[in-house]
Amino acid sequence: MSAITQQILSNQKASLDNFLAVQGALLNGFEKLVDLNLKVMKATFDEVSQKSKEAAQLQDVQEAVSFSSGLMQPNADKMMSYGKHVYDVLSGIQVDVTKLTETQFSQFQEQINEAIEQLAKNAPAGSEGAVTLLRSTLASANNAYETVAKSARQAAEAAESNIAAATDATLKAARSTGKTASKSSASK
Repeated sequence: MSAITQQILSNQKASLDNFLAVQGALLNGFEKLVDLNLKVMKATFDEVSQKSKEAAQLQDVQEAVSFSSGLMQPNADKMMSYGKHVYDVLSGIQVDVTKLTETQFSQFQEQINEAIEQLAKNAPAGSEGAVTLLRSTLASANNAYETVAKSARQAAEAAESNIAAATDATLKAARSTGKTASKSSASK
């Protein structure tokens, strides 16, 4: 088997391995989302069952008002927690796929470098300028990719930071609203 054939087969195997790794990361993320949703559904069913029993035991209007105002705050917290868990799972998938993509790109760069080196070894005399141009073009493309990848990572980090801050602010506002509602229903 020639060196070129072995290199092609090796490249195909690496591409297949990377494809399977991406599929595994996506499937793992899907599995986590399904698991999260099943847990949320079970917890919701249990809570509805418990709250229904409590509602059936209410004796007067004051208890009903107090009971209904106490339902809002836990649900807001749970919705925010659920949203954060979904975001964490999706963010994890994105990180995994990004790492795999970077690995694939790195392998691609190595393959191109090897091809250029083979071309340089077998190129006729006087083609050094063309080989130099290929190397320069590849270096420029690599630099452009690194710049874009770095910017994308910074944007993702900024977005994650902003989402965390927004989530915290929303939770604080929901808690504050829940406390105010509880105080106003208690004073009636």
